[in-house]
Amino acid sequence: MQYHDVRVHPETERLPRSGQLAWKIAQVAADPVPVDIEVTEMVVNRLIDNASVAVASLNRHSVVSARAEALAHRRPDGATLFGMGPDIRVHAEWAAWANGTAVRELDYHDTFLAAEYSHPGDNLPGILAVAQQCHRSGADFIRGAATGYEIQIDLARAICLHKHKIDHVAHLGPSVAAGIGTLLRLPPAVIYQAIGQALHVTTATRQSRKGEISSWKAYAPAHAGKMAVEAVDRAMMGETAPAPIYEGEDGVIAWMLDGKNAQYHVPLPAQGEAKRAILSSFTKEHSAEYQSQALIDLAFKMGRKISDWDAVEDILIETSHHTHYVIGTGANDPQKFDPHASRETLDHSIMYIVAVALQDGAWHHERSYAPERARREDTVRLWRKIHTVEKPEWTERYHDANPDRKAFGGRIIIRMKDGSVLEDELAVANAHTLGATPWQRTDYIRKFRTLSEGILPQEEVRRFLDVVQKLPQLQAGELHMLELQLPAALLQQSKAEGIFNFGQSRTEADVTRPSAVLAS
Repeated sequence: MQYHDVRVHPETERLPRSGQLAWKIAQVAADPVPVDIEVTEMVVNRLIDNASVAVASLNRHSVVSARAEALAHRRPDGATLFGMGPDIRVHAEWAAWANGTAVRELDYHDTFLAAEYSHPGDNLPGILAVAQQCHRSGADFIRGAATGYEIQIDLARAICLHKHKIDHVAHLGPSVAAGIGTLLRLPPAVIYQAIGQALHVTTATRQSRKGEISSWKAYAPAHAGKMAVEAVDRAMMGETAPAPIYEGEDGVIAWMLDGKNAQYHVPLPAQGEAKRAILSSFTKEHSAEYQSQALIDLAFKMGRKISDWDAVEDILIETSHHTHYVIGTGANDPQKFDPHASRETLDHSIMYIVAVALQDGAWHHERSYAPERARREDTVRLWRKIHTVEKPEWTERYHDANPDRKAFGGRIIIRMKDGSVLEDELAVANAHTLGATPWQRTDYIRKFRTLSEGILPQEEVRRFLDVVQKLPQLQAGELHMLELQLPAALLQQSKAEGIFNFGQSRTEADVTRPSAVLAS
């Protein structure tokens, strides 16, 4: 890896394009380096992972709404929508929107945590949509996916957004644009403009993940993916972007991040170096914020030793800065203790999560968040006895550059009313690459089968798993076979057939306009 110094440059010392971070990212995207076999296998795993969580969310309100909007933008030979089968096609940017929402709705797919947080699997819907519409092969898609993961993870390693209350999808717009650039084998000059546009239109505040968390949490990464598709489209038609987008005196770093005196060191692969960052990311075994994964596993173990929950006096969780301040009591969000809070809020309350994991010894993406579960009286009493504290050693391990020491867990100390104490710690989740049961292909397949049970017919499950595991061999025009088709009776389409006036009024010429990216 090469480390690039990134700082603000005033107009009086105009930074040439060759020195700009967006240009350096574009050069990485345009590098035709082969994809390692381990990366190819992991891309397949993460496609299975995304499909799992998307299928489980297809009838949730946000996903139904996003799908309805997409269906108002039909395009013959366009991209497919989760659940609609291979024959229903829409414009690629709208497929990125609807499919991205389905993937993120349950917050149950892969993660990477460093200076910034990310769900790098959010790259895949936008890149796949363009690959389908532009008739690219499975190998082309894998190359694009490897770039998307690489860029988002490298940005997350170096540039903290949340410190300035900027949402983490600000790293996603540039990474999807770069991934599409790799997919389409675009020259660096075009990718550079697309990256600048994508970043410019995908910066937003973190209020979407604060307090009473709304449905926008699922839409935010889908919006970033959609904006990236549109940015590439415009760049291919010759349109340009604000520059230097990162380093300019009125740019993102100067006014949204560390300011005019900022100094970042961003790692990127050298010319000819394989893009392997996807191997540093990790998925979720449990449907909850990643920092809760190890603590859920630990709570399962500790809960078996307690028979009377009212005998618990107090529970302290010692953990990292992020866990304490974002999903712990350090956030100072009263909603994190509210039995009537939204699922999205409960997903970001480690106090609720640990209470339920202790009592149930299991975690389910629906039952564990059900209103009747959250409002159970003994759970509420236990929940409100839990608090968190940041411990420097856990924060240090959270940010450790050594993957063998990097950890996202913590220590749980349960003090009983009789004075006895039960305490234990777990550094990484069981499913982590360094955990007790690191995930393999069979685990991703099991997750897909579990989440699709009762939703997909078994023949469709078998067909999808067969096709996705042949991804490297899929030829141009065959990526639509990755689409899943639900039985009509199970798919809500109350909004699906163009109830939006702007969708109904589009002319055939509008629907089939031959723009740069969207033309096959």
